[in-house]
Amino acid sequence: MNGMTPNTPASGGGWNERMRLIRFRRKRERLKFWTEFKLIPGWVIGLVVVLFLIAQAIAVFVNLDLLHVQQNHEIFPPGLEGRPGLASVALAGIVTLFSFFFAVIIFSAAYVNKDAKRRGMNSAVWTLVCLILVPGYLVLGFIIYLLMREPLPYPCPRCATTVGARFNFCPNCKCKLHLACPQCRQEVVETDKFCPYCANDLATLKAEAPAEGAEAGLAR
Repeated sequence: MNGMTPNTPASGGGWNERMRLIRFRRKRERLKFWTEFKLIPGWVIGLVVVLFLIAQAIAVFVNLDLLHVQQNHEIFPPGLEGRPGLASVALAGIVTLFSFFFAVIIFSAAYVNKDAKRRGMNSAVWTLVCLILVPGYLVLGFIIYLLMREPLPYPCPRCATTVGARFNFCPNCKCKLHLACPQCRQEVVETDKFCPYCANDLATLKAEAPAEGAEAGLAR
């Protein structure tokens, strides 16, 4: 005997099944880019814009410094000596490119911080993960967060109380929020034809599927 009950999946299988359920529920969120972008605080966007303008101003003034031009000192980018105007345009493009890269990192961290809070996750930990992985892996932390994040809470179809996406029953009215296999009592989703745990036929459960209103709160 391995100590596990017949209906208890191995830890690896349980993890994969949980992620399958999470991905299924996240598909119903129908998130839009600009709606999600508004989660980023306005002060963060303003700070990025101000830093970008400061960087551009410094780059232009350095390249157009009359003393350096008159003394034929090397300007950046190399090869454009004697053409300070063109050099400034090229430098402005380089500054813009690097600014865009850093803006993506800052916006990603700010978004993760706000999005994790509304999903009931540890916002500080996930923000730190995104920033720690930046030096060696750029936006890998942000991608990991998108793959691992919990589905959004939504209103209970019976009493409208906000419930977590992992809840099987509403804590306020005991409304059944998700389907469960009648044989092994493990959670399943509406698209399953057979239980992934015990292979029980789930055709009889289709009539018990939660109302579409149960997930309407995810469509933001």
